[in-house]
Amino acid sequence: MALVNIIMPKLGESIMEATVLKWHKKVGDAVALDETLLDIATDKVDSEVPSTSAGILEEILCKENDVISIGSVIGKIRTNAPEPAVVSSTPVAPVQSSQNSVSQKQEDFRVPFQPSEMAVPHKQENGRFFSPLVMNIASREGIPFSALENIKGSGNDGRVTKADILAYLEQRGNNHQPVADHSFVSAPVQETSPPIAQQQAIHPSYVQQIASPSYTQPDLTASGNVEVIEMDRMRKYISDHMTRSLATSAHVTSFAEADVTNLVAWRDKSKKEFEKREGEKITFTPLFIEAIVKCIKKYPMLNSSVVGDNIIIKKDINVGMATALPNGNLIVPVIKYADQFNIIGLAKQVNRLANSARIGKLQPGDTQDGTFTFTNVGTFGSLMGTPIINQPQVAILATGAIKKKPVVIESDKGDSIAIRHMMFISMSYDHRIIDGGMGSLFLAAFVEALESFDVNRTF
Repeated sequence: MALVNIIMPKLGESIMEATVLKWHKKVGDAVALDETLLDIATDKVDSEVPSTSAGILEEILCKENDVISIGSVIGKIRTNAPEPAVVSSTPVAPVQSSQNSVSQKQEDFRVPFQPSEMAVPHKQENGRFFSPLVMNIASREGIPFSALENIKGSGNDGRVTKADILAYLEQRGNNHQPVADHSFVSAPVQETSPPIAQQQAIHPSYVQQIASPSYTQPDLTASGNVEVIEMDRMRKYISDHMTRSLATSAHVTSFAEADVTNLVAWRDKSKKEFEKREGEKITFTPLFIEAIVKCIKKYPMLNSSVVGDNIIIKKDINVGMATALPNGNLIVPVIKYADQFNIIGLAKQVNRLANSARIGKLQPGDTQDGTFTFTNVGTFGSLMGTPIINQPQVAILATGAIKKKPVVIESDKGDSIAIRHMMFISMSYDHRIIDGGMGSLFLAAFVEALESFDVNRTF
């Protein structure tokens, strides 16, 4: 009989701790493989933790409402395995060699940690629990406890979920004025990890390799007819991560324009049949990701990371897609092994991840291990953008809004002017290892993949 540790899982590389909401099992209960053990919450998402082993729950090491660091042991399961399965919560240091090792001096560049303001879980005297995610939304939107207590919860034991509080905000309407309620205040919590943006996942090795930017914010005094708004914890993370990304990578952005008339025509022609046959909507996103995968196979350097003086080329193609959340923030769920899906599979993955993100049901692994990021700024009406690299990746591609434009068409019979669906594309890349030639060639290949789209293809 062996003991297997239950580890607090990662819910994205930017999340460093989670709150235990509820244990579904008690000590002595039988546990099946992949059966839900407990519910956890962060300031961004709620999730279920499944069992990685079958056996008997031997020990529970944390209570409900405890805030636990990612990677910590939270319980133990006794299995029938003959050999003990030891799972360490401490990362194993990489083996260093004389030829390709990261200098020990890089420890000097570790990012300093500062206490930050974060919403902490709150439990009322009547036993009702509010998760960090709900608390953050309530704090940001000025919802007092008196109103929070009256929201009918759809979660376990009547717990208020993200969907419940967003529905409350929608019903409240735009005429509501925020109420100053000091019965809950973001409590200062000593961070055990660097503040990192959820919008852009970050790898631990990246944090260890860069120095904090030397820029010092000038001491400015607000005056005149102004409104001063303190950044919430999420916005502080995003600000910090974007600044560090710019300080780490030598950013270059290249632009191109693509004629996507055939792609638009195919989607317009196929979307009803696709939804009827597959039970899924077909958006432009899986079509763009399919083209990205083709280009990465041709230019694999765009699917890499930089560690010290080494370039780590990733063999797996895991494409992250920036997804807008109802509260206005962004999260980047990842399509793992995107090159192994056809257009139907990509459409299903895109829809599953996007829907899960919007209702707060992303699983721990859904936002991890991205190797290339795609963002569709055209969704918000932008013609183009200059995205910031999602560290530790080396490139991020953005597509703009599709617009009808008069375009010169060249042919053997001469030039003509036609109305075409045109779209700007931009890609930011790390000039430390990707030069302008390779970046432009990648963009040209992406444009070619879109413009040569077969309007008669099947799915």
